[in-house]
Amino acid sequence: MLFCGVDTSNYTTSLALCDGEGRIIANFKEPLPVKPGECGLRQSDAVFAHTRNLPSVTSRLRGLLSSAEYGGERIAAYGVSATPRDAEGSYMPCFLTGVAAASAMADSSGVPLYRFSHQNGHIMAALYSSGSEELIESGAHIAFHVSGGTTEALLVEPGGAQGAPFSVRIIGGTHDLNAGQAVDRTGVMLGCKFPCGPALEALAAQSERTFTFARVPVKDGWCNLSGVQNLTGKLFADGAPACDISAYLFDYLAAVFAGMARQLRGTYGGLPIVWAGGVMSNRRIRAQLEQLGDCRFAEPAFSADNAAGTALLCRRRYISECNE
Repeated sequence: MLFCGVDTSNYTTSLALCDGEGRIIANFKEPLPVKPGECGLRQSDAVFAHTRNLPSVTSRLRGLLSSAEYGGERIAAYGVSATPRDAEGSYMPCFLTGVAAASAMADSSGVPLYRFSHQNGHIMAALYSSGSEELIESGAHIAFHVSGGTTEALLVEPGGAQGAPFSVRIIGGTHDLNAGQAVDRTGVMLGCKFPCGPALEALAAQSERTFTFARVPVKDGWCNLSGVQNLTGKLFADGAPACDISAYLFDYLAAVFAGMARQLRGTYGGLPIVWAGGVMSNRRIRAQLEQLGDCRFAEPAFSADNAAGTALLCRRRYISECNE
């Protein structure tokens, strides 16, 4: 018995499979093309790109299901990221392409289709890849979802609406720029290809400098990140090496996230912290946040946009309904 997840974010077309034991056996991804010098896609362009990408990832799914190893297996249910987050009015057109594809596959197979949020998929993927799924049942934890479209701190508690294994509530985040936007805008300024995170991380590794900050713009678990774009822009204008600009950016972001985490732990107690989203695949940031203690990080393949978490949520929902 297999469970299929579909996710069509503003950056990647994703499809994943997990087995009945909750193990991810496939995590297919096709990035959306972005023109050189640009920092992302308009929704209309993302919808078009997903429409072109989906036949490729579904073809890879068919190939896997016809293989000797999985040829006798069937997909018991489909899950899809239908909204950016679990909130009334949460909507992005790009997710409609995934909903359409998953609906067609589920209807043609006569199996259930479950809808989840993209954000909950990120949290589930991080819990899975960090070996922390026990947190779903053991009590509350804090999750940071840090990407190009989101920089939020969430209180995650067991049990959710419509059979979800957990509920989330925003308890912190950014008032302006998202962390991934700061990364990509700095990267484009330095001539990197979007998405710029991997290229900037490679540049930062060449720097011999470590930057510390006496103060960062954090209050009550909320931050302002627009200033770091101005700061890296000034370094660039002053002729600083690209490797040092990259190191400065990531050290600044790490200091901000650490400040947010300390403040939120002061409010909600010493809860475990799960770090999810594409920005959190950065090893320089991760090394600094590990000093906070009791932090769980998604592996890089499960940090950036993927459908693995959606497939895992689908499995849990299916089993929950079967046990009712």
